[in-house]
Amino acid sequence: MQERIIKSPVTRIFLGLFVCLTTIIIVQQIFLKIPGIGLLSNDFRNLIKGIVVSFLAMGSYAGFYYKYEKRVITELSIKGIGKILFLGLIIGVGLQCLTILVIYLFGSFKIISINAFSTLIIPFTVAITVAIIEEILLRGIVFRITEERLGSVIALIISGIIFGGLHLINPHVTLVSTLCTTTVGIFLGAAYMCYRSLWFPITIHFAWNFTQNGIFGAITSGNEKTNSLLATKIGGHEIISGGQFGPEGAIQTLFFFLTATAIIIQILNKNRKFVAPYWKNRHTPLNSSKYCELK
Repeated sequence: MQERIIKSPVTRIFLGLFVCLTTIIIVQQIFLKIPGIGLLSNDFRNLIKGIVVSFLAMGSYAGFYYKYEKRVITELSIKGIGKILFLGLIIGVGLQCLTILVIYLFGSFKIISINAFSTLIIPFTVAITVAIIEEILLRGIVFRITEERLGSVIALIISGIIFGGLHLINPHVTLVSTLCTTTVGIFLGAAYMCYRSLWFPITIHFAWNFTQNGIFGAITSGNEKTNSLLATKIGGHEIISGGQFGPEGAIQTLFFFLTATAIIIQILNKNRKFVAPYWKNRHTPLNSSKYCELK
């Protein structure tokens, strides 16, 4: 009975989240106390901290589940990573460019000036840190383990709702932005399923946020704008511009991600990459390499 509880999906999810979040908090506190770290500029200090925290979060995830689930952590394998990173960048940047293009055509997008490349440090740091940590927690832990038990369809819905729900605490939330972030959560879960690799959703997530905030100077998920390569003025109707929530609250963003999600799900279905729920797949071990191999 005790062993069954320890190996249950709920326990595996809870303990994984606890280990990773605790690691992130502790590392942040230790980093601030490193001798001489205060001598660095604020931008470079945050860059180093973001990278250190992100990769230690991955390390804690890999180390914990390697011991707990007694398996090789193939979802962080670097096999075929070049193709995965390239495709992820193309998708993330492409979707963002399409969104901004619609704002330009039907709303108001003006480039005021071009800033120095050094302004990209902060948005790069934020984008890479958020992408790695959120994908480790939501796709690596919540989606992956839920999928093993309840199957791909239910896991996609649950992870999408959680992702959208987490954005409800952000300022200037709208109905469109909630529908959009929920769809993005489903899309990123489906992206993970393509290669069974966390690098794919991490790269898409990073590329989308970095292009949005770091290149085009748009608001990201209702948060305050940071410095960007392009100093821009974005206006027009809220339904097209996303208003104070940013492009993630724009109707065309919802349309593009719904379309992208439909395409990727069709590809997954064609290649039979959907996992059946346990009641339809009782004879398949939960941690079978079928679900872990990078294909």
